[in-house]
Amino acid sequence: MLRRVFYNRYPVALTRIVFSAMVLSFAFSCSVAEPKANAKTADPVANSTTAAAQPKGAKIPIDKDGPADTVRLFYAKLREKKFREALFLTNLRPAIESLTDAELKDFSLDFEAIAGDVPAEIEINGEIISGEVATVTANFPNKETGKTEAQSIKLRRENGVWVILTVEGDAEKRIKADGKNYFYNLRIETKEEEAKKMLERISNAELAYSLQNGTCAEFQVLIDAGLLPEDVLTSASTGYNYAVQLTSDKRRYFATATPAEYGKSGKRSFLLELDSKGISKVTSKDNGGKPLKK
Repeated sequence: MLRRVFYNRYPVALTRIVFSAMVLSFAFSCSVAEPKANAKTADPVANSTTAAAQPKGAKIPIDKDGPADTVRLFYAKLREKKFREALFLTNLRPAIESLTDAELKDFSLDFEAIAGDVPAEIEINGEIISGEVATVTANFPNKETGKTEAQSIKLRRENGVWVILTVEGDAEKRIKADGKNYFYNLRIETKEEEAKKMLERISNAELAYSLQNGTCAEFQVLIDAGLLPEDVLTSASTGYNYAVQLTSDKRRYFATATPAEYGKSGKRSFLLELDSKGISKVTSKDNGGKPLKK
């Protein structure tokens, strides 16, 4: 699921953006279907008599409860931080409807990080309906480039209601099968994947440092050298505790990543070590929340 974030142009903390991407990734398509008879596009002449009645920011007539209206309402609810109401408009509903308010709060930081970046106005400029499926196009600002970019959002009509498709295929089946556990399982998988990537980054940092200095180094030294992010020192954003152990001559090392909250921020423990040729490798297993030993 990855890095197609459901609001995919707004960088936040590394783990948070990946989790958010996996939880709320929209099935953005690179192309739009051929226009049908009931397709709506931005046409100032054809739409001049109805444009005044449309929601602010809309470039096409928007029918109440139609695909475009669903997209508009989704972002409005998200911006208002009404996350349950927003996600009810997507096919993530089976994963959200049985969560208690307290359980939903567990994910509030992930959702709020994205909600705060949703523009006050979503510029919707296209809607194509073909039977029970639809594609809505909208413009979103790209903070990295400063430009506005068009995105396509897929929807499906279910029991007379339009639903935004965040995922499809096997991923959608998993949402229905896991129910409320979907978010928890996904968070664990995401943080475990990030832990592995952090260890690989540690490996690269140690290699770069040793090539320059002839020895390996502690985390703070690598951070000061600009080779590692400060996130490696805390589990607040990563969900994992990292540690490095140097040999007495500082020419070799091994590092570990251990879940900060076993069963919540991760289950697998990781070990980064060097083989006889000095090549690093990462191994992992469920060790009950304890560090793996060399």
